[in-house]
Amino acid sequence: MDFVRYAERSAGLLNTELADVEALVGHLEGRDWLHEQCTGRDLVTLRRFQRELRPVFEASAADDHHGVIEGLNALMVRHPITPRISDHAPGDLHLHVATKTASVADLLVGEALLGLATLVCDLGPTRLGVCSSAPCTHVFVDTSPNQSRRYCSDRCSSRANVAAYRARQKAESASV
Repeated sequence: MDFVRYAERSAGLLNTELADVEALVGHLEGRDWLHEQCTGRDLVTLRRFQRELRPVFEASAADDHHGVIEGLNALMVRHPITPRISDHAPGDLHLHVATKTASVADLLVGEALLGLATLVCDLGPTRLGVCSSAPCTHVFVDTSPNQSRRYCSDRCSSRANVAAYRARQKAESASV
């Protein structure tokens, strides 16, 4: 199990509008074996989980260590995780979250929580954030060495930099 990848997938899940089963299937790009298992019930569970998980990212962005830890702990009580050692790749023992009988929602929630909990323990509770580019409200996981990430994507970063540049140009021309 790649905990950083699972943590990043949790941010992707929060940034996905789950309007219908097709949107969920789109979110699962590259995980084709899950597509046929997606149901309306998964949508209901995942939409609720999105509402429950977002405050954890917001607490991290606000440097609220206690809020991150308590939020994740409460979610892990509400959504118990059952990790299992997998040996499907010879010589590469690793953890998976759910068994074959778990729903798509159970799998995604479990991956998100185990990934985020491990990331918070390894890198600290302030590695989750909310994009600084208005009006974007997407979230992200900051794995940068100096914990300097402020935007959810290169697109939002570029948009903010261009806006700042134009504001400086306008201020300079106004002062001349």
